[in-house]
Amino acid sequence: MPRLIMNTTKTTRRFISSLTAGVMMTLAFSVHAEPKALPAGTQRVPVVFSGGHETEGVDHGRPVKLIAAALGVKDEVFRDAFSNVHPAGPGSGGPTGEEARRNKKVLMDALGKHGITNERLDEVSNFYRYPPGRGNLWKTKPAEANALVKDGKVVGYEIVSGGAGYTTPPVVSVPGVSGASAQVTLSFGKDFDTNGSVSAIAIPKAEAK
Repeated sequence: MPRLIMNTTKTTRRFISSLTAGVMMTLAFSVHAEPKALPAGTQRVPVVFSGGHETEGVDHGRPVKLIAAALGVKDEVFRDAFSNVHPAGPGSGGPTGEEARRNKKVLMDALGKHGITNERLDEVSNFYRYPPGRGNLWKTKPAEANALVKDGKVVGYEIVSGGAGYTTPPVVSVPGVSGASAQVTLSFGKDFDTNGSVSAIAIPKAEAK
């Protein structure tokens, strides 16, 4: 009887292992599935994204739109909270311990009422913090997309990866197609991996007619 139980257990384990492998293969196939077929005469052309990381002058280079979205509040709420913070001046080496504690209290007094914890504020602030200076930027991930081109004209767009970290819609250009334009829509949310991502690319209505 013990031998029978042992054999049954081994059989069950092999079955579960095979089932798991099958599920993983199915998932892998889904993730790496080939792009859907296009109508005859239509081809995919990778687009070029440029810009999309502008900030409001009042924010002094801070990506407030991304920070506010990650915290789950409106831009104005974070701006109002930060308006009473006194950052360390250039070349000062950063705020003193007392200044940092005072600034944190100011922020938490304003943001705590919106359900934001001290830990979440630190997490978001650290993620989007970057060294000041020309050419420096917060964490970003470039988007990838294709233009669907037929007879030398763009007839549609498809997103391969939405990227992350955009604060304003980037400009889209299509190599080999002059005058192509696109209307880009961004999505914002609490997930760092998709906050400030390209969620839609459309042909402007005036051109689609």
